[in-house]
Amino acid sequence: MRVMLDSLFRRLVPRGLLGRALLIILVPLVAVQIIALYLFYGSHLDVISRRLAGAVAGDVAMVVELLARHPRDEERGWIFREAAWRLDLSLALEPGAVLGPTSSRPASLPLLPLEEDLDDAMRERVRLPFDTDWQSDPRSVIIRVQLPDGVLHAEAARKRLFSGTLYLFVIWVVGSSLLLFLVAALFMKNQVRAIRRLAEAAEAFGRGRDLGPMKPEGAAEARQAALAFNSMQGRIRRFVESRTEMLAGISHDLRTPLTRLRLGLAMLPADAQDDAAAMTQDVEEMDRLIAAYLAFARGEGTEQAAPADLGELVGEAAAKARRDGAQVEVEVPADPLVLAVRADALRRCLGNLLDNARKHARRIAVGLSRVPRGDAGAWAMLTVDDDGPGIPEDAREEAFRPFATFSAGGTGLGLAIARDIARAHGGDIVLEDSPLGGLRARVRLPA
Repeated sequence: MRVMLDSLFRRLVPRGLLGRALLIILVPLVAVQIIALYLFYGSHLDVISRRLAGAVAGDVAMVVELLARHPRDEERGWIFREAAWRLDLSLALEPGAVLGPTSSRPASLPLLPLEEDLDDAMRERVRLPFDTDWQSDPRSVIIRVQLPDGVLHAEAARKRLFSGTLYLFVIWVVGSSLLLFLVAALFMKNQVRAIRRLAEAAEAFGRGRDLGPMKPEGAAEARQAALAFNSMQGRIRRFVESRTEMLAGISHDLRTPLTRLRLGLAMLPADAQDDAAAMTQDVEEMDRLIAAYLAFARGEGTEQAAPADLGELVGEAAAKARRDGAQVEVEVPADPLVLAVRADALRRCLGNLLDNARKHARRIAVGLSRVPRGDAGAWAMLTVDDDGPGIPEDAREEAFRPFATFSAGGTGLGLAIARDIARAHGGDIVLEDSPLGGLRARVRLPA
């Protein structure tokens, strides 16, 4: 039961900061207004209603008593005139009439105790058969009292039984609640907008899109967070630039002696060409290793994201793999799947996955699809399947670590670079069992 209540509570409570903040403001506000309305309706309004009803019933009782003491026609006319002028009661006597059975008619204001209070006051003060009519005239209430010689009709203005402060109080309660809620909603919307822009800027920067420093806005804490983000962004950018420049210098310094070695090996005499060929292969392998290490350390961090068709990038990577001798099958959707990506980095990611599959398998299948995700948006799902020996399930996460190798001839950086690029785009790569019998690399990118 408790689990069900917790689940229901989570579904009912808004997930966003704006909704939760407004709920925190609205719930106490409504509770206070309900308590105030209850106190007003249950005490103050009840007292006022009984007093107003008692006053009308007292006037009618006084008229009935005067009619009983002065039954003559000329005195009765004087009583009716004085009641109309001094008591605001319109009176008429229906001689010889008999009051019929009273019917239960609803009051025109069902939320107020007017009819009940008037009936109680009439029973207490008049002590004669009577009934009340609330429906015949919307501006007055007709009270009929059974007298010994007929039925007395007394018409009292409805405003004598009703206090206009109720309308003012309800308008005040509802109006103040709406006004406070609107002010709180506008204020909180501005504060949440600053936080949302900070989150969007952090997401964009994490995906490699340089949007520049964001403008601080909102509350002091939100402005402080924006300034801290701008400072962090600048430090990271300077670090990446300095590291890229350093790596470029290292690349130049390392490749210069390798170039001299190539030239020296090419100038060896003919009788040493066999040894020179083996040494040349070693030099080329060293050159490839240096290029792989620098690519991993650089992380393609200087490229800016731009819209690109993921299907075209997959086709280009598959065509290159075919030129290298791989047998690749490609299945992409007919409609373009355009994403804001760093195209060169993503080409390197796909190339590394295809090279890894080509080294260990004869057949490769590449699939691309668009799948919905739990929240708003979708995923671009790319799968690379092969029929090779695969990787044991308990060692698949280890395969993403730099310099981890499971066969000879690899540098152990291909999968590490591929995952680094995918995560820089807000996605990830996981390894699974392939329907072809080998390994499947599943790349997930936010679309």
